Amino acid sequence: MTDSTVDRMVRAATALLDSLDDDQRAAAHFPWPSEEERQRWFYTPTDHGGLPLTRMRPVQQQRTMQLLATGLSRAGYVTAATIMGLENVLDELEGWDVDWGRERGRDPQLYWVAVFGEPSHAGPWSWRFGGHHVSVHHLVVDGRVQASTPCFFGADPAESPLLGGHLLRPLGAAEDLARDLVRSLDEERLARALLTPRAPVDIVSANRSRLSDGDHLLPLADTWRGRFTEQRLIDRVQTMHETAEARAGTCPEDRDAVRYTTVPKGLAARDMTAEQRDQLRALLDVYLRRVPDEIAEREAAKFAGDALLDVHLAWAGGTERGEPHYYRVQGPRLLVEYDNTQRDVNHIHSVWRDPEGDFGFDVLARHLAAHHAG
Repeated sequence: MTDSTVDRMVRAATALLDSLDDDQRAAAHFPWPSEEERQRWFYTPTDHGGLPLTRMRPVQQQRTMQLLATGLSRAGYVTAATIMGLENVLDELEGWDVDWGRERGRDPQLYWVAVFGEPSHAGPWSWRFGGHHVSVHHLVVDGRVQASTPCFFGADPAESPLLGGHLLRPLGAAEDLARDLVRSLDEERLARALLTPRAPVDIVSANRSRLSDGDHLLPLADTWRGRFTEQRLIDRVQTMHETAEARAGTCPEDRDAVRYTTVPKGLAARDMTAEQRDQLRALLDVYLRRVPDEIAEREAAKFAGDALLDVHLAWAGGTERGEPHYYRVQGPRLLVEYDNTQRDVNHIHSVWRDPEGDFGFDVLARHLAAHHAG
């Protein structure tokens, strides 16, 4: 019998926890539910919570990566591992001297793992893997992976040279498919999809645990764990955000145009051509196929056939390659955001979320009502 995704997760998480000493386990293993910590997440190079790879022996690092692999498709795992390796590329690009208040500012081992509860087929329990530009979350309840969002991938640099004139673009499909779609729109459709000609400097949902109607872009400092205490770091983060906004030329009207709303903005799939709907579905698959096929197919089924018609595409920024750009794909139980504006349009942030069920809070509420009523 073929192992299920849950079986593989349980084995990998158990093997990892069993390999840890007491101090390591105290950092990595949280009692269930630890909801405040479980629903905290980041994509910046900050402390993501749990046990970092830097505090592990090689075999423990390997078991951590095995756990990560159970929560991703093969292509998703290769993408995540490549993103982690980009920390070495970024270090060189920035002159080896970026200071984030630690010994090495860019470190491919500054990725954390956390397990909440006791790994089992029945659950509930969950696990998280995160570090700069990678954040993966899975919740297991009643023998099934019930939630796999937020799921964040970023890339800095988004494009790097390889030998032979080739390019390394870990998130290239997320960029190219969206641009091809928006450039296929006629003038009337493009006018409906375009929120503003100036792209925001980050994804608007940021690292919020819960989304609310009217949410605006957060300052960069708010996407880190805690507050900086050293003035030089406070100044650096503030300058980074202000410089990015100044270069983008965004104004209050732009920020208001891209604010998150529970009612989707942009162009609905029902108002696209059949070919454009196929392009939209292919773009959505780039996000859903980050996770194992068993989960991805279940998620894709939610938007099969006419169910795609209520999904909207919204765009901000330019449509030519090399121009700052942002897009949002939003529909029932769906939010995808993508932004490429920083580092001269060579720094991507992208996320797949379920605004009504991130971290499985809706599933857990039903589970609690069913199993603990009275």
